[in-house]
Amino acid sequence: MADHSIKGKTVLIAGGAKNLGGLLARDLAQQGAKAVAIHYNSAATSEAADETVAAIQAAGAQAIAFQGDLTTAGAIEKLFADTIVAVGSPDIAINTVGKVLKKPIIEISEADYDEMTAINSKSAFFFLKEAGRHVNNNGKIVTLVTSLLGAFTPFYAAYAGTKAPVEHFTRAASKEFGERGISVTAIGPGPMDTPFFYPAEGADAVAYHKTAAALSPFTKTGLTDIEDIVPFIRFLVSDGWWMTGQTILVNGGYTTK
Repeated sequence: MADHSIKGKTVLIAGGAKNLGGLLARDLAQQGAKAVAIHYNSAATSEAADETVAAIQAAGAQAIAFQGDLTTAGAIEKLFADTIVAVGSPDIAINTVGKVLKKPIIEISEADYDEMTAINSKSAFFFLKEAGRHVNNNGKIVTLVTSLLGAFTPFYAAYAGTKAPVEHFTRAASKEFGERGISVTAIGPGPMDTPFFYPAEGADAVAYHKTAAALSPFTKTGLTDIEDIVPFIRFLVSDGWWMTGQTILVNGGYTTK
């Protein structure tokens, strides 16, 4: 019987310096992970990465941070290679990388489309590829998507549309990696109360989103709290291993499929 606990495991989190990824890195260290490698995109996040590394170490785990733009296959190959050299092959690989764009279709430029595809689809595909090559047997792979995959709404074609392929990548990867005991899932939060959310939204839209979930009155802001997403990811990378090839929308009743 495979060991599906987090204790003693090695973790890699893309986008793991702050917000949901940073909280998740801290949590998995507190759950007994042996080592946590975090990735962050730009120098502007280096201070947050240092703080997360310090928190992981304070919890008793090894910690290391890597900076990189993950929109090329080579950069993702390097991230996994560097992680393996530093802390060993990951047992758990989590990709929280993404970018929001809220814009009418007729205003979306080719450059917008290419950027969104590179960040939300291409990077997710090659992260799954490298995870499939390097995650240890009986490992866990999770990709962050969006609850908009269950919505019928204007202005998010480039965001939800470039996250949508991850569902198909996840299903295929679960079949291909399953013979090694690896589970592969995607998790789609509702709009989260992080700096990732607000720049794309006007005041009216923010007000709507804060009331749109069935359980909105019972959260701090009405939005999805990152503290409410972490336990689901923790479950998927441990006791929830039997769930694979699926996209799970976790949003307090914001939307469903």
